[in-house]
Amino acid sequence: MNDVMQSLFSTIESRKQNPPPGSYTAHLFAKGENEILKKMGEEVVEVIVAAKGEGDDRVIYELADLVYHSLVLLADRGLQWADVEAELARRAQ
Repeated sequence: MNDVMQSLFSTIESRKQNPPPGSYTAHLFAKGENEILKKMGEEVVEVIVAAKGEGDDRVIYELADLVYHSLVLLADRGLQWADVEAELARRAQ
């Protein structure tokens, strides 16, 4: 995992363990998996809409939101980004 992803994932896990007031990430964990999945679904739609006519900057912005929410889901389930990397490596063989 690169430094940006590791730092972000560490922050997400920290918010899960020690939820600070006003934290959006802590709010997602408090609401539970259904809310996290709802947000992921919204982000997928926003990526598609951006790709169909809003330009590359918007695609990047929305993909960043999708990656963030994906990391929240992983942390919620006790999984790691390394699990995703391992699956991608397995598929590349």
